[in-house]
Amino acid sequence: MKKIILPLILFCLFENLLAQEVSVFPQPTDLITVPTAGIMPRGAYMIGLNFYNNGGVVGGISSGISNKFMFGISFGGFGIIGNDKITWNKQPGVQIKYRLIDESIAAPALLIGFNSRGYGAYIDSLDRYENKAKGFYAVCSKNFQLLGNFGLHGGINYNPIEIKDGDKDPSFFVGLDKDINSELSVVLEYDAALNDNEKNVISLGKGYLNAGVRWSFAQNFHFELDFNNILLNHDKVEFVNREFKLTFIEFF
Repeated sequence: MKKIILPLILFCLFENLLAQEVSVFPQPTDLITVPTAGIMPRGAYMIGLNFYNNGGVVGGISSGISNKFMFGISFGGFGIIGNDKITWNKQPGVQIKYRLIDESIAAPALLIGFNSRGYGAYIDSLDRYENKAKGFYAVCSKNFQLLGNFGLHGGINYNPIEIKDGDKDPSFFVGLDKDINSELSVVLEYDAALNDNEKNVISLGKGYLNAGVRWSFAQNFHFELDFNNILLNHDKVEFVNREFKLTFIEFF
């Protein structure tokens, strides 16, 4: 537990040291696979499609129920694109987010949430995804004005569901997003995946480093190209996963 709490404390101290005379920017609700403390406003909804390897597609919709509470569901599977047999995920994914503290000039936003959807193929024998879901989590986010918006994010998580592999440790994650101009931004994240390194059934214990580029080519449409598992944290994996997402945001 100490190796999780200490990085989070240092992260929040670093944020507060930087939080001097800066503006508060709107935050993304997620980076690539890790959540942020960003939340959709009341009455807004977001539809997303994620395309990944082996013809995999995941679609989801989420909505701001209030200015602090957000709910979403998603579902997908492998072989949807191509001529292979379609293998659907075992169940839909559910995401719940509640922001306890809003971001201010001096302090980061703090959010608690739950996400049951992991990433990659669902492995029936282990009752888990290749990359485990975050489960329950707490995350803080802070934005800074540094040649455009610069956001820092960090949190801890515990997944009580995908534990059939015998590894149920809590874990932590960190990330950032940086605007390049009014249309382009880059995102970078690291998920320590400490709940997936004890027996190394799937991962090699390196954690997951992911990077991506977002293009807001219209006010409501966003395209994202991601490069996932840069550390090649799976056995017999030789190349980085190239994935892309399409997102549409609108108000009821």
